[in-house]
Amino acid sequence: MYALLHRMNPSVKFVFITVSMIAMAFFFNPWTPLVFFTGVIFMQIAFAKIAWKTWSLMMLPFLLGAIGYFWTTLVFGNEDSTIGTALSLSFRVLAFSSLSLLFVFTTKPVDFIMSLMQQLKLSPKIAYSILVGYQFLPVLKDEFFQIQQAQQLRGVEVPKPPVKRVLAMRHVLIPMLAGAVRKAERTAFAMEARGFTGEGKRDFYRKISVSRADAAGAVLFLILLIGSMAAGFLS
Repeated sequence: MYALLHRMNPSVKFVFITVSMIAMAFFFNPWTPLVFFTGVIFMQIAFAKIAWKTWSLMMLPFLLGAIGYFWTTLVFGNEDSTIGTALSLSFRVLAFSSLSLLFVFTTKPVDFIMSLMQQLKLSPKIAYSILVGYQFLPVLKDEFFQIQQAQQLRGVEVPKPPVKRVLAMRHVLIPMLAGAVRKAERTAFAMEARGFTGEGKRDFYRKISVSRADAAGAVLFLILLIGSMAAGFLS
């Protein structure tokens, strides 16, 4: 059962997370999102391998946003705004963000796209376009630093004022984007040369299947969702 969330089919996980978020939107008491947020934390502790330091850093902006919601609701809300309403909005932010981070930390992007094609019948044209764009991200990052270093070797000075520094970035971004367009064209020609049209039935070398881990994960999400709803009704 350990690392169960990592072994779930990404599409199944995505569907249950989406359903949970939609269900949370219909509850306005503070207990339902609080119990749900706490349950998501325990699920990650028991059934996932999470880098908690990274998780905490990524969760920090959402925590600050939740505090901001709480404060602004109390200060600028109408006469009907109470502490319960402010807490409900704050805990809802934490519940939604924790669910999103759960999906990010337990799902490989390539597996997610492959499962969307195989289980949810996403068009291969869209799926492979997303995959190609995802593969380009580290290349663009490397090219950005290479162009920046090449310009520094040629004696181009980086302005110290923040506004001028931002304006000077166009000398790096323009050649980088031009290179990205050339790479995209070469990739498109290569896919077309290999017969990829996105039409017709396709077979997959690596298949993403639905297994017992998905059934166990579905039960966990349902227990968490029903328990959170019950906490709201009993409060």
